[in-house]
Amino acid sequence: MAKKPTWVIDKERTRRAAAAETVWLFGLHAVEDALRNPAREKLRLVLTKNASDKLAEAVAASGMEPEIGDPRKFPAPIDPGSVHQGAALEVRQLDWGSLEDRCHAAPDESPVVVLLDRVTDPHNVGAILRSAEVFGARAVIAPARHSAPETGALAKTASGALERQPYLRVKNLANAMQQLSDMGYLLVGLAGEAEDNLGRALEGTGDRPVALVLGAEGPGLREKTRATCDRLARIEAAGAFGSLNVSNAAAVALYAARLR
Repeated sequence: MAKKPTWVIDKERTRRAAAAETVWLFGLHAVEDALRNPAREKLRLVLTKNASDKLAEAVAASGMEPEIGDPRKFPAPIDPGSVHQGAALEVRQLDWGSLEDRCHAAPDESPVVVLLDRVTDPHNVGAILRSAEVFGARAVIAPARHSAPETGALAKTASGALERQPYLRVKNLANAMQQLSDMGYLLVGLAGEAEDNLGRALEGTGDRPVALVLGAEGPGLREKTRATCDRLARIEAAGAFGSLNVSNAAAVALYAARLR
């Protein structure tokens, strides 16, 4: 087989790199919220006639010209099993800025942020973003590697929260935790074996920023993450059996932090 010319290889690499920088969002809610988000760079919109009618107002506001596709052979390059509801939008990932800019707390503020230690399931992260928005979290922070990236599945589960709730991807989670600590945050890690329950761990913290740290289901918090926390706490259960998945645990913890 003949070797490809260098210019062909370079062109293919450039195309792959450009594709990797974009995300296909799908589903009526996710697409509508992205269309209405002025901070979102939008590239290509594919709709069925039915979806176009439902999203007419958002499409008009975005200034985009949609491609009308056949619902029996939807032309957007997304997983055939995706529940796209006749709507798909190619976008560039959102830039939420730096951790310091997003999480800075004024003297009279006591914000809450969520840190995720290797939570890779996009459905869990999408649900956490939704809860974070509902309970007013300043940001959701996760490592750039070994965490759920911004994808269509995550956006659909977040039900629009991805467009409004900052999702910061950092190079090193422990370093980000230390940075938050230097900014005055109390780092509270959730661990099932912790002696204190979450209520006691949050007592007297109403005037201080709090960072809730959650680990992946199964392994939980890594050793370095655990060691960097100021306190460990458990969500107290009524019985000896059963546990919450990470997205439900995040919702409970966010609610508890809001009641401080």
